[in-house]
Amino acid sequence: MSTTPPRILPVIAKTGPVETNGAVRIPRRSALAMLASLAAVGFVPQAYAKDDGLSTEMILNDPADPKAGNAKGDVTIVYFFDYNCPYCKRTVAPLDKVVRADGKVRLVYKDWPILSTASIYGARLALAAHYQSKYHEAHHALMSIPGGKVSEDRMRKAVAAAGVDMARLERDMKAKEGDITELMRRHGAQADALGLAGTPVFLIGPFLVASALDEAGFKQVISDARARGNK
Repeated sequence: MSTTPPRILPVIAKTGPVETNGAVRIPRRSALAMLASLAAVGFVPQAYAKDDGLSTEMILNDPADPKAGNAKGDVTIVYFFDYNCPYCKRTVAPLDKVVRADGKVRLVYKDWPILSTASIYGARLALAAHYQSKYHEAHHALMSIPGGKVSEDRMRKAVAAAGVDMARLERDMKAKEGDITELMRRHGAQADALGLAGTPVFLIGPFLVASALDEAGFKQVISDARARGNK
């Protein structure tokens, strides 16, 4: 395995302050140890290779990724998050409001469960719900649970209360287990290649923002991205 991640998005630049209290920061050694401990459930970034989904195209346009907003928007936001990340939960309302009000933003979700095995379970629930066109309901239900140590049982109850067909979800979780695991693996490999150290992280046009932005923050970075003329 190469120890140097490929340069995926060379135009990306950091913008604004990175708040230590605005993101769950994981030291790289700890992150790698966590990923190793999750090998038993099939979520481990593999060796960097051409078919590992590390291209800019796959980061922005992986057909398996859930998406929201304007499919033809002039700015794309790629969102890496964990369902046990309290700072991620803080961004949901302002992000939704800005995407809805702007009307020209495309949002790509990257389930990146790095904080616990319960986080992996939550990601599996949401991604399985995508097969019945209920990803957004599941995502928002999971993000609405306060705190950073949410149990699997509480996650399941929240998704069920959001109107997801749980019988079908169970079938899809089993039938699509390989596809779901592979999608999470791609997300993990992409995050590792980009050198991400925790959640939340937003790729907004040419900018990488590792911070829990508020409404004004999202608007500013989107405006800066448009000024750069990048999607």
